[in-house]
Amino acid sequence: MNAAATRRNAPRRTTRQASYLVLLALFASIVIPSHLWLARLPYYWDEAGQFVPSALDILRGGHLIPHSTIHPPLVLAYLAGVWRIFGFYPTVTHTAMLVLSCFGMLAAFLLAIELSQEARGGPAFLAVALLCVSPVFFVESGLAQLDAPAMLFTTVALLFFLQDRIPLAAAACVALVLSKETGVVVPLVFAAWMARERRWRDAAWFIFPTAALAAWIGVLTHFTGYWGGDRDFVRYNLFYPLHPVRLLFALPRRLYFLFIANFHWIGTLAIVAAWRTSRLFHNRRWKIAWLLVAAHVVMLTLLGGAVLNRYLLPVLPVVFAAMAAALSLVPRTMRVAATCVLLTGLAASNWINPPYPFPFEDNLSFADFLKLHADAADYVQHWFLDSLVTTAWPMTAELSQPDLGFVERGIRVEAMPNLAPQTLETLDWSRVQVLVLFSRDWDPPLNLMRSVPLRGFWQRFFHFVPSASAEEARLRVPFPAAVHFERRGQWVDVYVNPAIRIPVPPAHVAGVQTQ
Repeated sequence: MNAAATRRNAPRRTTRQASYLVLLALFASIVIPSHLWLARLPYYWDEAGQFVPSALDILRGGHLIPHSTIHPPLVLAYLAGVWRIFGFYPTVTHTAMLVLSCFGMLAAFLLAIELSQEARGGPAFLAVALLCVSPVFFVESGLAQLDAPAMLFTTVALLFFLQDRIPLAAAACVALVLSKETGVVVPLVFAAWMARERRWRDAAWFIFPTAALAAWIGVLTHFTGYWGGDRDFVRYNLFYPLHPVRLLFALPRRLYFLFIANFHWIGTLAIVAAWRTSRLFHNRRWKIAWLLVAAHVVMLTLLGGAVLNRYLLPVLPVVFAAMAAALSLVPRTMRVAATCVLLTGLAASNWINPPYPFPFEDNLSFADFLKLHADAADYVQHWFLDSLVTTAWPMTAELSQPDLGFVERGIRVEAMPNLAPQTLETLDWSRVQVLVLFSRDWDPPLNLMRSVPLRGFWQRFFHFVPSASAEEARLRVPFPAAVHFERRGQWVDVYVNPAIRIPVPPAHVAGVQTQ
């Protein structure tokens, strides 16, 4: 009898369902209360631009082909169903996503147990603690985006696969590809592994997830007339990343996030030490898990125009399980110190910004962004509701679409392509009534992107368009700022053209406001 058959026929320890419910309740008691202050915030960036409008298309249009985006429908239909029962509110949306994330934490805990059977102690508890305080998971767990659900279904699929429950693994993969199309890499890895072991019947199960994704693409093609739903979307995500220079930079950025950023380097050192001094990672379970991580990183390097850290969330449970298992082999004093520094550093990274530009959604800076924009939107709708507001994305959507939670009534907007100094210089100031400018990027004082050669390189190969700073904007806008909002290095300025006959706020209101 070969090794694979021995694993299939070996008795499996059973766990009472009540134990899973207790664990789920424990994780929910941690995740949901810690996010209540975030759940009330309006919708952020891609929530506002893609996923919430798409789910609203399903809710109000009654069909699974949204007009707003072309992503698979499972998560969007889930949100539409939740809204139909509980109402369309940001708190309902974000709580619904948190529920999925609690299941994701449970799956990550069980996966860590499965992977770390040869490790000492209980590394699964450390693995799930690392995931819980990780900035990317903490932020994404409540946002109406696809990455936290993709993590849930990826983790469940890998757990079932390692337990040799192949039909259940295939079912989880179907849910995965219908949540996010890039999840197709998971069933492909599983099918390849089964083929390597010459388990052809088990490999055939993973035809179903790829067939489900193909069916979705077929439906999308029928309704949109294009196989990817949108030519620009396909061009940006399939062809734009394949430039040799962009490929050269994408892979190190993925690896940097997984193994160095946010104090990950501590866990990485433990993994390297364990790999060299023990056979912890040399069994079948870990080989499959590392293969899945590698395939996911390579797939994201080759596909996907935006190099966003949230795209790596589906494999973070594996990485954190590896860190926790490796740390279990470290001598006690060093293990306690390393674990404390790693946990503290990860948690602190939710509030401490790195010394280089990054998307605000990588930590709690996104909350500062939303609060600033909510304050500015409230100010504009109170004083300039009937005026034409010139601004850029995402403020254009925040002011014009009440569904997003910033304004009670839509305000007329004129969109600027970006907030670059050159764009400000081309505006026809005689037509501008109200101008809203804001910080779209993190721009610390020692930002390397201020280097002229590096900025030129990034503009040439990555189409980077630097936004004007608050000081640069004031030099180019020919009328004074009516109000200034600021929070932890981010800012919003509202300029009012004095030549336009619109109501002007009282002097005690039209000043500088700082938070």
